[in-house]
Amino acid sequence: MMDDATRAQEPETDDEATDEGLAQPKLKRKAYERELRALQVQLCHLQDWVRKSGARIVVVFEGRDAAGKGGTIKALTERVSPRMFRVAALPAPSDRQKTQMFIQRYIEHFPAAGEIVIFDRSWYNRAGVERVMGFCSDAEYRRFLDLCPRIERFIVGGGTQLIKFWLEVGRKEQKRRFLARIDDPLRQWKLSPMDLESYSRWYDYSIARDEMLAATDIDEAPWHIVRSDEKRRARLNCIAHLLSLIPYKEVKREAVILPKRLKDKAYDDTLTKGHFVPELH
Repeated sequence: MMDDATRAQEPETDDEATDEGLAQPKLKRKAYERELRALQVQLCHLQDWVRKSGARIVVVFEGRDAAGKGGTIKALTERVSPRMFRVAALPAPSDRQKTQMFIQRYIEHFPAAGEIVIFDRSWYNRAGVERVMGFCSDAEYRRFLDLCPRIERFIVGGGTQLIKFWLEVGRKEQKRRFLARIDDPLRQWKLSPMDLESYSRWYDYSIARDEMLAATDIDEAPWHIVRSDEKRRARLNCIAHLLSLIPYKEVKREAVILPKRLKDKAYDDTLTKGHFVPELH
């Protein structure tokens, strides 16, 4: 737990963050919500186009812990159909999955025609946490860096668009976000022992990041790096860039007319019996 001195120095929630240390001032909420709504309208157009065209799209989100991946994915998906924009956030592998190819359990979640799948972390765990924490051997790590670009070229060559985002948060902002989670019961679930370990191994993760980006930044599926110290701007920039990478067009919808209800047949539809929830609010 934080002592009083530390608590006085650090804001307790993301909404209380100041502009100190940020490259740009924090975007005001009204401006953020206005811009986000416009982008979400375009995401709905994208959804219609993907359905009609039968496109298959994979979006990978990677980045440092507390870089804002979850919030960005939520902003990206909250106004579209979860059946078309599917989020894959896989748990730690089972004993059986540990014996599979490094990408095997992820491919099971790949999209069919007319779907977008968003990976909240991905096969790049092999080049990140597994590498830094020693969960894989050096030979397995080197083999991953060698094979991953080949496999991704195969995926793209088969007609699936692969878009990869890396969210980069600075040291000071990551520390602020971790501290904000410690005493907040609504955020404590976000802080795992692995997160704390990643905090202490900042420079090891920096080396792993740079080696991974250098080895897997290919023309067919380049890395798109998002500076995420200011979360609202990062979300908007990320969504806008995603939209720019997909050649979608607005699909015209037929006018919808609400039909008339059928005659009631003298049936009283008022609900009066049953276990009603107490109206406490």
